[in-house]
Amino acid sequence: MTGRVREIWRHPIKSHGRERVASVTLTEGAALPWDRRWAVAHEASRFDDAAPAWTPCREFTRAAGSPALQAVAAQLDEATGRLTLSHPNRPDITITPEDPADAARFIDWASAITNSDRPQPARLVRAPAQAMTDSDYPSVSLINMASHAEVERQLGHAISPLRWRGNILFDGFAPWAETAWPAKRLRLGAVEMELVEPIRRCMATTANPETGLRDAETLKALNEGFGHQDCGVYARVTRGGPLSEGDTIEVLN
Repeated sequence: MTGRVREIWRHPIKSHGRERVASVTLTEGAALPWDRRWAVAHEASRFDDAAPAWTPCREFTRAAGSPALQAVAAQLDEATGRLTLSHPNRPDITITPEDPADAARFIDWASAITNSDRPQPARLVRAPAQAMTDSDYPSVSLINMASHAEVERQLGHAISPLRWRGNILFDGFAPWAETAWPAKRLRLGAVEMELVEPIRRCMATTANPETGLRDAETLKALNEGFGHQDCGVYARVTRGGPLSEGDTIEVLN
């Protein structure tokens, strides 16, 4: 049985904006290019600026605690490194994330859509050796659209698949087929991946990616409808290459 890549998404700043791309070139042992390249360390973060490395998600400002962040959209100019962010309740902002003055402007911009009862954004950080994915290894996240449809059925209404903040949305497989895939290999176009583990979901998914308001009990739907809190799987790239929307997906073992 084969499936098909439906959409490809990247999130240049962790929890602060999404962008759809038609194609990417993946590298063995690396995350999706430009995905979670930066993160927003909050005022209580233990991220080590002197020795920047992958750090758990609790050290960063996230949509789990500040749902308005779900509604940020991004547009990256890869040639210049300029990143434009938009939000329904904020003016657009364009920054070069590596520029200290621009990073400071961004922190001010993001503070306005961060819940006041959460640790506030403090600085824009990066770990050069690894993307700031939620997994402690470089991962690409895959979302089965048939499983997403089952969550919608359990909820009783449609929701955007962008709530899951996945990298690759795919069609063509049965609902929850991906739960039998960990430790198996997939071929997506010219790329091969090893599936590692399911993605346990958090409160971020209860927020609408268009409005930033919590309006769907996704965690309740998962737990009561399916006996788990997972949607999607993490994968490692084992053979790099180009990948485009519309490419076929094949389970190899």
